[in-house]
Amino acid sequence: MTTNKNAGGCCGGAASRPDAAAVRSATTALGPEEIKHEVRVHYAKAARGGGCCGSDASCGEDAAGYSAADLAAIPAESHLGLGCGHPTALGSIAPGECVLDLGSGAGVDCFLAARAVGPTGRVIGVDMTPEMISRARAAAGGRFPNVEFRLGEIERLPIDGASMDVVISNCVLNLVPDKAQAFREIQRVLKPGGRAYISDIVLLAPLPEEVRNHPDAIAGCVGGALLVDDYRRAIEAAGLTVEKLDVRGTAVASEVGEELAASMAGSGAVPVAARSVAEIVLEAIRSADLVVRKPR
Repeated sequence: MTTNKNAGGCCGGAASRPDAAAVRSATTALGPEEIKHEVRVHYAKAARGGGCCGSDASCGEDAAGYSAADLAAIPAESHLGLGCGHPTALGSIAPGECVLDLGSGAGVDCFLAARAVGPTGRVIGVDMTPEMISRARAAAGGRFPNVEFRLGEIERLPIDGASMDVVISNCVLNLVPDKAQAFREIQRVLKPGGRAYISDIVLLAPLPEEVRNHPDAIAGCVGGALLVDDYRRAIEAAGLTVEKLDVRGTAVASEVGEELAASMAGSGAVPVAARSVAEIVLEAIRSADLVVRKPR
């Protein structure tokens, strides 16, 4: 979930948004449809903005783990700098396999997966933001005949059951209101023995209500994040097996904490106790990489 300040994605650019949702009661939780609205607003803005680090910048190897070679091999306009990891690098993707990307955004991970599956494989990206689907399709530009982008929600995937060899997702499942249903959908669409490579945001400790319920925290991949143990339990409750769960460092937490603090101050949110939002977020959130498998 490395942010693109110029695009207004994640927390970037949110501090200038003085709408009613931004100044709602800090202790009032958003409902599922309100959450989806906030996420669409933020990521539609990101889709209309520039590329990674700004429209003309050269990103090199970024905080999510993409190498310069990775980025040189895909359309530049597909990389908006919104991920918190590199899910296609978490395990093998073989030629001829079918890959599904949940919350595919502008298509960065889909295009990387397309290189792995080759011309005999297939990649489908699903995203609920129309502007992201349009940007991804434009980025493909007819150069990736084995990649398709579909508008849809993760809780109700427009995908046949037991049809995917691999599911990937990059800093998106934290945004889904019904995470239990999201993991059930992953279980449904995977073939027996299929696997999921997931990069996401997790919590080491609960967040204060003032932070967790703020719209910018939710759309910025913080407010909806689960505690590490709860994340594992939700996956296992869906009938999936966690083969790997690695919690990573504080680089993302530091950047997100600073941006969220500025965002909440700009929207008139009430300060949290005596500590800054940035300090709280730095202590609580981390990036995590997971390898998950559906039993045969």
